[in-house]
Amino acid sequence: MKSNRGFTLIELLVVTTIVAILAAIAIPIYTNYMQRGRRADAKTALEQLRAAQEMWRAEKGSYSASAGELQNTMGAPPTTISPYYTWKFSGTLNASSFTAEADPTGIQTKDSGGTLFINQAGSKWNIDINGHQHNYPADPSSAWAN
Repeated sequence: MKSNRGFTLIELLVVTTIVAILAAIAIPIYTNYMQRGRRADAKTALEQLRAAQEMWRAEKGSYSASAGELQNTMGAPPTTISPYYTWKFSGTLNASSFTAEADPTGIQTKDSGGTLFINQAGSKWNIDINGHQHNYPADPSSAWAN
């Protein structure tokens, strides 16, 4: 009597279907996890930038308008935070106030958190990929909250 070893076509289709369903669930969750991790790097860089600005102001009496000065003397992060975010000064930038933003680049542009902002007062907000502003901590859907 000959023994049959192997799998039937039905068994292979069932296993393939199960793997496809698991992948359909796991890949979006993993992608979201990676986007939040990259966003955390950008938030940290903006906080470091704010601290560097405060150190500059304590020494010089005003905020710096130069990223290079802050990087060379106060340890501010590089303007290219990672392959996924860059920061720059935006809006009002003078001796008594500044606003900095972290813009997503590359594949991070698909992150719903959008662009992150921080100012001299420590106010934090983001503008999501749909153009809506979310203020932290008042708005729990803010990218700063998660």
